[in-house]
Amino acid sequence: MPVTPDLTQPKPMLIGGEWVRTTDATFESINPATGALNFRICAADDSLVDHAVGSAWAAVRNPVWRDQLPHQRAAMLRRIADGIDASAEKMARLQMLENGKVWAECKAQVASASATFRYFAAVCETVSGEVTPSRGNYLSMTKYEPYGVVAAITPWNSPMTMEAQKVAPALAAGNAVILKPSEVTSSTALELGRIALEAGLAPGILNVLTGLGTTVGKRLVEHPGVRMVSFTGGTATGRVIAHIAAEKLIPVALELGGKSPHVVFADADQEAAIDGVIGGIFEGSGQSCVAGSRLYVQKSIAQSFVEKLVSRASRLRIALPDSQGAQMGPIATFAHRSRIEAMVDSARAEGCEVLLGGHRPDHESLAAGAYYLPTILAGLKPDARVVREEIFGPVLCVLEFEDEDDLVQQANDSVYGLAAGIWTADYKRAWRVASRLEAGTVWINTYKQLSISSSFGGFKESGIGREKGVSGLRLYQQAKSIYFGM
Repeated sequence: MPVTPDLTQPKPMLIGGEWVRTTDATFESINPATGALNFRICAADDSLVDHAVGSAWAAVRNPVWRDQLPHQRAAMLRRIADGIDASAEKMARLQMLENGKVWAECKAQVASASATFRYFAAVCETVSGEVTPSRGNYLSMTKYEPYGVVAAITPWNSPMTMEAQKVAPALAAGNAVILKPSEVTSSTALELGRIALEAGLAPGILNVLTGLGTTVGKRLVEHPGVRMVSFTGGTATGRVIAHIAAEKLIPVALELGGKSPHVVFADADQEAAIDGVIGGIFEGSGQSCVAGSRLYVQKSIAQSFVEKLVSRASRLRIALPDSQGAQMGPIATFAHRSRIEAMVDSARAEGCEVLLGGHRPDHESLAAGAYYLPTILAGLKPDARVVREEIFGPVLCVLEFEDEDDLVQQANDSVYGLAAGIWTADYKRAWRVASRLEAGTVWINTYKQLSISSSFGGFKESGIGREKGVSGLRLYQQAKSIYFGM
């Protein structure tokens, strides 16, 4: 289904089951593949944030939603999943237009969003409270209740999967949700709102507020009516949100930045490892929180392995995202490409060796877009800026290590701890190293395999809390103990 940009009027936001359009403030959605204007979108002001929070509380307290049984909420989630499936091509194309992911990845992420709603429908219908061991003449139990109104703030790199990962469990838990998408990728969130309404979700249970994070997002987090915040994005923004939440004494879930180590031991299957390393850093143009951006190769194989890696990466097809066989599209915004370029320039200033890329492609068909070549840097010191800071782009930093102890010391020498990958034929070594790495997810002889049924989150400055799995539902609930005197 093609998406035809409508520039005659800005896209409205969803509040209390109504589409609200304001002409007082709008912002633009730009296609990073071509530089063309996709849409103009309405930006909420403080009064609309208040309106959304009030509508959410009215809806969550309404018996229509409040008294809905778990299997009834589960049925609703499955209907939303059906709606996503029915609109799959449209949603994939909206994401492709707004953040430039290649078509195959966009289609896969729509399927993932649908599967996430189905998974949490199953969790909602089957998860239970507990009857706790009695220590007196009473019957005691623990039940789990929603917070009420939850703010879900999502990033631009994988909007559909992130929106589903937050909205589905928060609804399954019985909350009302105010979804604030990135200003770069607002359209998929608005489409999700439409699908939820058409599926019969009570008005006000899912609201979609569009606008800038520094204004709408900040006001939403600060709002006294918001009882819980779930955020995926950069660590600096996460720290601001955590500070506001601390002042309000409300819980937060923060899935933040990463600088994930990707480790190749001398006994690894090198061909498989090369495939894993390339997918781990260059898929999605490196714009992934779990991107394997620090490559550690055992010294005895480092030269030959890196030569093969550079040769393979040089053949990646960078093209318009809907081109046949495209493997890399543009960077999601022109401003972010400029930041990536500045990071690579800083590495050059620190004396790195550019083994591949390090500049924009020179093909005329890509000149109008925000493209950047797959880049591999070597000769870096451990304290180099590009080794320490998240680049969030197709830039791989190559380093070497001697043995397990050296590897673990280098890999853990980071403020981040989101993910890590290990390639080795020795399962005992794999277990030892995985146990010592400070990361919320560790892959062994694979990379970027993700399951909605497995918890996900980071150590250290990579975040607080765990999404996905049964714990992803409990994240949006609070426990209550009840005692019956006997």
